[in-house]
Amino acid sequence: MEAPAMEPGEMEAMLRAAAEFAVRLMYLGWMKLLPHAWTKYFLRDMEHHFCQAMAFIQAGLLANSKNTRQLACKAVIHLLDKAGDSAVVVDTFVQHNLYPLLMNCLTEGDEEISAISLDGIKRLAQIPKGIEIIFPPNGQGSVQLHKVAAQSSSMARIRILSLIAKLFAVSTYTATAIYDSNLLSLFEDEIKDRRDMLKTLSALEVLYELVEHPHSNIFLLKTNLLQLMVDVINDSSADSIVRSRATLISGRLLSSADAFTTIDRNCVANLLLAIDKLLKMEESLNTDETESALEALGLIGTTSAGACLLLTDSSNAARHVVEASFGRQGRGKQLAALHAFGSISGVDRQEDQIKLDNQAEERLKRFVYTTARNSPKLTPSALLLSVLQQDPDIRITGYRVISGLVAREWCLMEICSKLDIINLVTDPKMEMTKLGMEARHDCCLAISKALSSSHLLHEPSLSELIGKLNEAVKRGPYLSERKRVEPQPVVVPAERF
Repeated sequence: MEAPAMEPGEMEAMLRAAAEFAVRLMYLGWMKLLPHAWTKYFLRDMEHHFCQAMAFIQAGLLANSKNTRQLACKAVIHLLDKAGDSAVVVDTFVQHNLYPLLMNCLTEGDEEISAISLDGIKRLAQIPKGIEIIFPPNGQGSVQLHKVAAQSSSMARIRILSLIAKLFAVSTYTATAIYDSNLLSLFEDEIKDRRDMLKTLSALEVLYELVEHPHSNIFLLKTNLLQLMVDVINDSSADSIVRSRATLISGRLLSSADAFTTIDRNCVANLLLAIDKLLKMEESLNTDETESALEALGLIGTTSAGACLLLTDSSNAARHVVEASFGRQGRGKQLAALHAFGSISGVDRQEDQIKLDNQAEERLKRFVYTTARNSPKLTPSALLLSVLQQDPDIRITGYRVISGLVAREWCLMEICSKLDIINLVTDPKMEMTKLGMEARHDCCLAISKALSSSHLLHEPSLSELIGKLNEAVKRGPYLSERKRVEPQPVVVPAERF
């Protein structure tokens, strides 16, 4: 028989009694009973009794039991998900002192409790006015992350950095609050002290997560973090994995178009010199470190400003990318180089931004022809063909390079001079994966588009080549030339049976 529905007053009394019961259980040490009481009395309709529920949460966050604190952190997230009145959230959190308790779970709890409490604080920041609890307008909150970090263990400080990274991703408003509170300097403090490699690496991993956010460059490039990354890369005593992570972070920091309007060019020049020096130490270099350096150059070269800088800077860092793309000195290295080469050549940029200024274009052409001349292949077309004749992963990155480079007249002429290249990129049976088919078709489109605006379009000797390209473009990325075989009736003589 179904129990009768309770009146609001009865529910409030029940929750109050449950909270008192929870506290008594804690003091009496009957912790094994508490999770069951929690489930029975608390998780039912708690969003309708927010204020009363907070007393229960407070008791749970103060408990010694891991299970109870874990349930309390989950209850915070559940309530915040259901709460509609942000003013009530702010008032009740302050009234019951919940934010400091969540911070204590974050810094002092085990890994699981710390992760759940981090999600709870992030959820609080997503509610209007909730960020005011974490960053009060007057800057005089009961919990100041700077002070907490100064008094915490190294593991707790890394957790605080993780919280900062999560909050940074919530909105530009929270990112501004973090920057204005000078909390980004906590990353600098942890990375500067490189005596503990694991601690430094953990801080770099969190920073790497932070720089993935679109608006991170606006704030991070106003700090000393880029110069600090340069110092790490130049530190020969640092572990290679630490230098690799610093290199990738640097690349991400400079991967947006607005990066070069705010950063000191001398700092960028120092970075390119550090990467150039790192790539020149090829014999003693860790493979991952080489690949990270090439990937970083590709990230910087994604934008027109970055690509121009790479190609015209005195370090000639882009030369390493071109040479490694065709060097066959390790599959991972070649993959990283080809992907970076595609980015520098403009495959990821808008059509009107693919080509660069005259000086950068001249340097790009010179790097390609010099690399070809110093190789057994002798010509750029032969180099590109050799890439397309390798395994599928290498071939896909090769399509990327051609798709970007072919916007240049000299590259278009090289490709049109090699019918084997056209035969490969127009062959519908060449690729077996969706990614490969799409990359091959994009390459056909890029060549076809370049031809449409070139004088080569009306060259009689290229009519067969142009026909193949047009057919491949119309066919699309997924359709092959294989004809569908219709079922045929089979006539069997009666005497067979």
